[in-house]
Amino acid sequence: MSTRTIDAEPERAEPARAPEAPPSPAWNPLARIGFRFVVAYVTLFCFGYPQLVFAFLGPLARLLPDDAVFGFATLPSPAVEWLGRTAFDTEAVLSEDSGSGDQTYLWVLVFGLLLLAVAVTVLWTLLDRRRTEYRRLAGWFLLLTRMFLAGQMLFYGFVKLIPTQMPEPALSTLLTPVGELSPMSMLWTQVGSAPAYQILLGAAEVLGGLLLLVPRTALAGVLLSLVSMAQVWVLNMTFDVPVKLLSFHLLLLCLVLLAPEAGRLTRLLTGAAAGPARTPQPVRGRRAVRVVAAAQVALAVWFVAGILPSSLEGWEKWGGGRERSPLAGIWDVTEFTRDGQPVPPLLTDETRWRRLVLEEIEFAHYQRMDDGLVPVALDLDTAAHRLTLTSMQAADPAATPEPLGAFGYEQPAPDRLLLTGELAGRPVSITLTLLDADRYPLRRGGIHLVQDFPDLG
Repeated sequence: MSTRTIDAEPERAEPARAPEAPPSPAWNPLARIGFRFVVAYVTLFCFGYPQLVFAFLGPLARLLPDDAVFGFATLPSPAVEWLGRTAFDTEAVLSEDSGSGDQTYLWVLVFGLLLLAVAVTVLWTLLDRRRTEYRRLAGWFLLLTRMFLAGQMLFYGFVKLIPTQMPEPALSTLLTPVGELSPMSMLWTQVGSAPAYQILLGAAEVLGGLLLLVPRTALAGVLLSLVSMAQVWVLNMTFDVPVKLLSFHLLLLCLVLLAPEAGRLTRLLTGAAAGPARTPQPVRGRRAVRVVAAAQVALAVWFVAGILPSSLEGWEKWGGGRERSPLAGIWDVTEFTRDGQPVPPLLTDETRWRRLVLEEIEFAHYQRMDDGLVPVALDLDTAAHRLTLTSMQAADPAATPEPLGAFGYEQPAPDRLLLTGELAGRPVSITLTLLDADRYPLRRGGIHLVQDFPDLG
């Protein structure tokens, strides 16, 4: 007989609970230490090396002074200079007018970041011994690394896509013997003489940067960036381009991003099932994932809005869209008169000109009889038909440079130029004839699908 009464309260069912996610497996101690070091070093490099953080300013970067990157780079200069003297017995001073990314100062700076990363790793290991894994932190770290890499891929990609990094070979380059070109100049001449090739290189880098900023295509972006940066680093190493330090680290960022997926890619290459993605994610939940994805796409737009206008401006200033001299061309000296007397074209004459090269608005070259090219500053007054050349190799940089030559000019025909005035303080009269620059094989360009014999110049 049941003892349950009619007014007894019925038993209430427990509310259903969402199944808890299984705990992440513990990492082995070496993996944890290695992760701490990689996080410390990559983070310090991305924030401490000049240039990388400026991509995140987007269009705001245009409001900064021209020397902003240099100023940022010199912030740790007291520590870097001390480290240079102490560890390497050298003066590690950053030169603003160098343009080199492989200066002693930058190498010492990166060495200091390496030492600091080791110290951070040791301290982190001592203070965080009990933590067994860092998957959530790894997700945020890889996301941030991807953003830094994307910014540089877009920056270097756009200056190739709008071909300004390696401009078309200058007219003076056409007169320079190949043996006198440095390996870097040879590379710049090679790529600049084939704009389509440079544009394709830039397109690959821009595409890699954009793919990095879309979560679903991030792995494809890493792979494309890896191939692009590997080529860039090899070229920098073999042609002695002074961007070896940065290009190596951009290649390193690609490898760091690829590390979680290395096993999947290996299985895919061997024909096995690749399995699910292994890259840790910074957030969970559909809404959080959408927010992070939208932020990455917005960052892509922000990057492009900052980099593209600068690349277009570079095209107008020093690329193919720049303003050229109204007298642009290679002018061959056919007659040279000094003090009223004709000067024969003797190879031993160090004062007679062989050619005058006019291309830029403010600079020119004259070629001596021994074929040496001398750069000079140019002041061209087309209204007054006056042309002034000033030496760019003054003995005293603080002194006001004196004109090397001042001439009045006439152009009786498009291919003829007459200069009358003084050169090195002596009256001269120079007659010049315009050479056809397209006669040089380097300027022929084009693609010849049918070619019975190679064009070897």
